[in-house]
Amino acid sequence: MRGSHRNLPRLAGAVGVLAAVACAPSAPATPEPAQSTPASHESAGLLPLKHAPQPTSADISVPDLMTRLYIYADDSMMGREAGTIGNVKATDYIAGQVKQLGLQPAGENGTYFQTVNMIEQGVDTASTLTVAGSALALGKDYVVLPQVPGFLPFGDHMEGQAVPVIYGGPAGDTTGITAAQAAGKLVVLSAPADQPGKPGWQFWSRGGLDRYPDAVGIAVATLDVSPPPFIAFLAQPQSGLDEGEPQGGPAPLGILISNAIAEQMLGAPLSGLKPGAAGKTVDAAVRYRKAPVPYPARNVVAILPGRDPVLKHQYVAIGAHNDHVGIQHPVVEHDSLKAFNRIVRPRGAEDQPRPATADEMVKINAIKDSLRKISPPRLDSIANGADDDGSGTVSVLEIAQKMASLKGDAVPRRSILFVWHTGEEKGLYGSQWFTDHPTVPRDSIVAQLNIDMIGRGTAADVPGMGGDDYLQLIGSRRLSTQLGDLVDSVNQANHHGFKFDYSYDAPGHPAQIYCRSDHYMYARYGIPITFFTTNEHQDYHQVTDEPQYIDYPHMARVAQLVDDIAMTVANRDQRLVVDHPKPDPHAACRQ
Repeated sequence: MRGSHRNLPRLAGAVGVLAAVACAPSAPATPEPAQSTPASHESAGLLPLKHAPQPTSADISVPDLMTRLYIYADDSMMGREAGTIGNVKATDYIAGQVKQLGLQPAGENGTYFQTVNMIEQGVDTASTLTVAGSALALGKDYVVLPQVPGFLPFGDHMEGQAVPVIYGGPAGDTTGITAAQAAGKLVVLSAPADQPGKPGWQFWSRGGLDRYPDAVGIAVATLDVSPPPFIAFLAQPQSGLDEGEPQGGPAPLGILISNAIAEQMLGAPLSGLKPGAAGKTVDAAVRYRKAPVPYPARNVVAILPGRDPVLKHQYVAIGAHNDHVGIQHPVVEHDSLKAFNRIVRPRGAEDQPRPATADEMVKINAIKDSLRKISPPRLDSIANGADDDGSGTVSVLEIAQKMASLKGDAVPRRSILFVWHTGEEKGLYGSQWFTDHPTVPRDSIVAQLNIDMIGRGTAADVPGMGGDDYLQLIGSRRLSTQLGDLVDSVNQANHHGFKFDYSYDAPGHPAQIYCRSDHYMYARYGIPITFFTTNEHQDYHQVTDEPQYIDYPHMARVAQLVDDIAMTVANRDQRLVVDHPKPDPHAACRQ
């Protein structure tokens, strides 16, 4: 599951991973080599580190899910990051499985694959920025924010212009300059007045890209207090979708600058300036470069044809995302990070990284010592994504296998569309691409059921709410009341026994879960959706998200529920009624 789509704060996930590694206890200098989990590991009630695959059956079962997930979240998949060889291996595995099941290919050119037009983009190192004729150093005096497709366009910015500088006040201060004052200028914003000691990349969106759309550029003076992992992240090429020429004309160039450079641009100390103060002029030739990702980013698409001669042209879509976040740096010691996050970051990357207190270190060391009695230290750098979203991926495979085994009147009336989306972790790229370029008529999709992170949900994972019957649902009534009622009735009438948590589905909820996984790319086109998840946990977006920590019986129950709901929707006489307003498919998502 990923951060919010189509805005700069979606960079937080990757930054959080980097910062988490930086804050985690370091690995020992000479660790013992990684080993297979000893017998004592299983005797302690834990699952093994490795698991021998077994033949799968038509039923949705714990052994099947274990076999599939230990394969899919193995180190050999290299973290499955979209655009890498690891994701190619992962999508090859899915396509091989659905071919064995006899599902129809529904990708491109008679294959199971739909290639997503993903690119890597970054700032050209030959870019220049000068203040009154004095050249600034890229990466030291200023850092250019990455382009976000659909928000900042490609192309040259400010080249050949002498642009006046204006002081806009503290970032986030709504009493600063007006949009008219900013037009055609480079707006310099000082660090936020309410939190002057915070690096606060998040203040960027508060600070002006939306408030000053006609500015040539916006510079925020927070470079001095930005953490090194964040600056390193900005220097790396970032992924995006190549969607052609941007709509709506150029948007402001975004940069971070040091306080000294801000004062150089304005010709005076920031503390003595008022919003609207004029500064010097700048000249810039800031260019972005782009290139295709090294390996194809692919959705996997397959169809189980329905039996009804009319309704088979409609589809119930079931989906999960096939990617994760790849290989992480620096290398960490697995159990040390596991112990640290259990105490300091119980929701993994969803919690802001920070150093542990002295009392917390006592608890961390106690946990680490108990883990040492079970297995020796091992270095780790691969984010296996067993829960996120290996759990969803293999559950959809299990559902597909069960449905493919049906015969005669047991076959669903409508067709079932299975889509394993790529690039969800990058910004919902695969689901955006599929819904913008569907391989079946988009209006023929009557519902989409999205599974992302269903392998946890214990009381330890979700304090105060989690347990054997816990399941979080998002969006089931946002477009179709009928779908929400149907989900509840299937759970009750067919004795699945889940206690649904709808609290995160509340309008305006700060977690914005409705906007953070692939279902929204369907919902924006008016397709009713339901998102099934068991929430974040200490291993979220960490290298510790591995198959031995998954609750397989619970995951099997969720898969059985989704299968039951999909069959119920597929066998209805009428398609679900959409009785709520449809969103603008091209606008930013707001829960």
